[in-house]
Amino acid sequence: MKKFSLLSTRAGALFLAPATALVGVFVIVPFFWVIFVSFTNRTLLGRTAVDPDFVGLQNYFALFNPATFFTRGQFGFSLILTIQFVLLSALIGQALLGLLLAWLSQTVTPTLKSFLQTAVIAAWILPEVVIGFAWFAFLDYDNGTLNMILRGLGLPPGDWLLQQPFWVIVSFNTWRGAAFSMMLFNSAFQSIPPSYFQAADVAGATSWQKLRDIALPLIRGHVVTDLILITMWTFNVFTPFLLTHGGPSYRTEILSIYTYRIAFKDFEFGKGAAVGVVIMLINLAFALVYLRLAHKKPVEAE
Repeated sequence: MKKFSLLSTRAGALFLAPATALVGVFVIVPFFWVIFVSFTNRTLLGRTAVDPDFVGLQNYFALFNPATFFTRGQFGFSLILTIQFVLLSALIGQALLGLLLAWLSQTVTPTLKSFLQTAVIAAWILPEVVIGFAWFAFLDYDNGTLNMILRGLGLPPGDWLLQQPFWVIVSFNTWRGAAFSMMLFNSAFQSIPPSYFQAADVAGATSWQKLRDIALPLIRGHVVTDLILITMWTFNVFTPFLLTHGGPSYRTEILSIYTYRIAFKDFEFGKGAAVGVVIMLINLAFALVYLRLAHKKPVEAE
């Protein structure tokens, strides 16, 4: 009788079967279901909830209709707003702030480094609902901490969630997401041989010169990885909804909030699914661009 080995292909397939089934049920099937629904007029209520009609590319034509594309509250406006949100809060905010915090932590004392990392990581690991309501309380016009500080300094308070809602969600997402970039870059810096920096110190290089000429070229792969991940996360982030609900007047309705409104408030599942497919394609395009940059070989020093 043939013995059953734990190292056999059959054993490996048996161990992978539960995970494969879960991935199929909760990832692959919904993925193709959303694509199919995007070609229908499925809704939550009415006849089309039970028996939707196949409408082809009608949902996509509605999204990219030139007559309404740039109108506030429409897909085009949310797409442009989301691109701005990603550029400011992810690529410039989180990546740059995380890089600077990681570099700063390499030059301070171990005690200060631990305090800095704990404070930054706390903003990342706390539940999103808790963080969202904490920021809402911080920015409240009447009793918010920020306005109380401004009044104490003799400065006029501001209704930040009404007057500057977009910059509020940019600042919020930057503050919350910088921890991941900081941890990734901190690990990358520690992988660089200390002798490189010691030689630079002997040559009289400044901290900026060491970062620009030694650290950044050696961690380019980590930079690309960080940009890929935070771009995907920011493009799909929903937490700003807790602060502004997409308002006022759709001024903070990024694509994730727009999709939620179309699918679960207006009950237009077909159109909402079409938005989801477009978001998936945009994320795929970002990933392909970044991966292409990552595979480029750095120029060797002469």
